[in-house]
Amino acid sequence: MKRLKNGDKCKHEIKSAEHFRDELPAIVNELVASCSKGGCFDHVSAEPIPYRESIIDILRRLALILYPGYFIRTRLDSTNLEYYLGQQIVGLYEVLSEQIILAIRHDCIRQNLSCVHCEPLGHKLALEFLQKLPQLREMLAKDIRAALDGDPAAKSYDEIIFSYPGIWAITVYRIAHELYHQKIPLMPRIMTEYAHGRTGIDIHPGAHIGVSFFIDHGTGVVIGETCTIGNQVRIYQGVTLGALSLSKAECKRLRSKKRHPSIEDDVMIYANATILGGNTVVGARSVIGGNVWLTHSVPPDTEVFIKKQDLIFGEKQYKKQASKQKIH
Repeated sequence: MKRLKNGDKCKHEIKSAEHFRDELPAIVNELVASCSKGGCFDHVSAEPIPYRESIIDILRRLALILYPGYFIRTRLDSTNLEYYLGQQIVGLYEVLSEQIILAIRHDCIRQNLSCVHCEPLGHKLALEFLQKLPQLREMLAKDIRAALDGDPAAKSYDEIIFSYPGIWAITVYRIAHELYHQKIPLMPRIMTEYAHGRTGIDIHPGAHIGVSFFIDHGTGVVIGETCTIGNQVRIYQGVTLGALSLSKAECKRLRSKKRHPSIEDDVMIYANATILGGNTVVGARSVIGGNVWLTHSVPPDTEVFIKKQDLIFGEKQYKKQASKQKIH
């Protein structure tokens, strides 16, 4: 058999590769056909859709406004603060109104709703949201103070704003909560799920959370849509404020009903506690211990803890073996 020169060998390999590429159009045709069968999910139409990256950019812009001076390299002082905030607000208004319009129009077309005049409505809702920013800043300031008051490891407000995942998750939640109550589709959930991915803290934008709320450590916290939390509540990592498991029929029936617990003022919930059910109320000033599983209400001023476990202490086996070896 005649050996091919290097150049001829390369040409032969290229020719073989072209044979594999010839199979690609058939795969594309199958994918196109699968989209038309209705068995998969796609968004192949002229129908507009919000852009996820732009919604994440809105959160970044809001952080620059809600915490001025913390997340920029430029120095801020009384001379340029007004100019800085003016620039930020104008830029935010443009992006926010655009995404709100896309979200409303998407819902309108997809669900065949009556026309609500998306363009002017989107601008109106964006302006209404921006008008709430001073109130939002006040609420977040109380959350940050609660973090410093509740965590001996916290050295300063700056440290909390820069590095605490709980504060970032609460910030995004409070932003998304306002949009949720403006009945803006898609955007609030995209925001809180983005924060969930960054922090491990899952707060549904529909939950109602009072002032001075503190999540310590935070990883694994879940707060459901219809959960109500009072003022000065503190929770630790792994806490779940969730719904009881439901069948498909019950899930459909209870979709708009209260399914998650109510936590009253000044309650503390320790790590990995699970509190479930829409009728469950934890009374004010109560303490729920770590690893507690709770599906019924607790009156005010109550402590709920798991009964102390029996711990067994034994000498490690390798120590016993080491002692025997020394004797021999």
